[in-house]
Amino acid sequence: MNILEALEVKSRMLPEKYRNMSVQELEDLIRGIKEKMGKKLFLPGHHYQKDEVLQFADATGDSLKLAQVAAENKEAEHIVFCGVHFMAETADILTTENQKVYLPDMRAGCSMADMANIYQTERAWEFLQVLFGDTIFPLTYVNSTAAIKSFVGANGGATVTSSNAEKMVRWAFSKKDRLLFLPDQHLGRNTAFTIGIGLDEMAVYNPVENILEYDGPLEKVKVILWKGHCSVHENFTVKNVEEVRQTYPDMKIIVHPECRREVVELSDMAGSTNYIIEAIKTASAGSSWAIGTEMNLVNRLIAQHPDKHIISLNPHMCPCLTMNRIDLQHLAWSLESVFSGQEINLIKVDEEIASNAKLALNRMLVQS
Repeated sequence: MNILEALEVKSRMLPEKYRNMSVQELEDLIRGIKEKMGKKLFLPGHHYQKDEVLQFADATGDSLKLAQVAAENKEAEHIVFCGVHFMAETADILTTENQKVYLPDMRAGCSMADMANIYQTERAWEFLQVLFGDTIFPLTYVNSTAAIKSFVGANGGATVTSSNAEKMVRWAFSKKDRLLFLPDQHLGRNTAFTIGIGLDEMAVYNPVENILEYDGPLEKVKVILWKGHCSVHENFTVKNVEEVRQTYPDMKIIVHPECRREVVELSDMAGSTNYIIEAIKTASAGSSWAIGTEMNLVNRLIAQHPDKHIISLNPHMCPCLTMNRIDLQHLAWSLESVFSGQEINLIKVDEEIASNAKLALNRMLVQS
């Protein structure tokens, strides 16, 4: 790291001033700035955020919904995204030149998104073209970097969400014989299996070793899964399911499709974050649920639905650590910086990357 890089990193570090403020002082500061800036400021907050942060959100939802809402909010000049880096990138891609997007803490990344970088992806594409020719349609989960979205867009592909993955995978197969799904192998596997693709027709591409993990004949491969995963959802196990079944025989298990195939297979229901929220919301009073998703959301659902018995599928689960980088101190710092005209932790996607990434996003939005 050179001197300029070191100075840049230091400039992104939380000033001591905010560390020394009480919770009440931080909350008062945040409320005051929101009131002064009015509609010029917009705070989207992801479902997995801490309650201390989410209380100030102008809109809550999943990553794509929040980026779309931000883009629709033309009055907002400054968007402080309470989520992780790829989410803020998507918001910048979809908003106008006059709107600026900020991330309160640049350390708020996503381990899944980081499992596919552009060098690996370009190398994989070249490798897979040699094996399968021009028969592959690329899809990337929105939980990916702008560079990966751009690569997919430039190669005729599209993005997907956990809500529309099934529809998008079906659409992809109407275009090409094979599918490359990145960066989450579990969402790709669960979705493909749901539409009738056999597990023996799915191969896994290992980006570290640049090899295809598959034992059968290559001509049988229909889906190529990138070897990536969500560090939160992969921690739900078959043992967790078995323990719930034994302890609470009448309890329903609902999980996110980022969970492993065997966990989804043994659960009663599987779906996106919004799907889980709505399922609990509409469930009858007195019903019992074990939820396999991020802990902040599970705890919030427990608090919001005292008429239902709700537990985490994994009682030892921790919240998403990178999402939890955003706290009151960083939010207060970000808002005060914006209010004073400083562009601390501004998220700006390169124009060419943004253009191709928008192609991938728009192809999905047209289908949805």
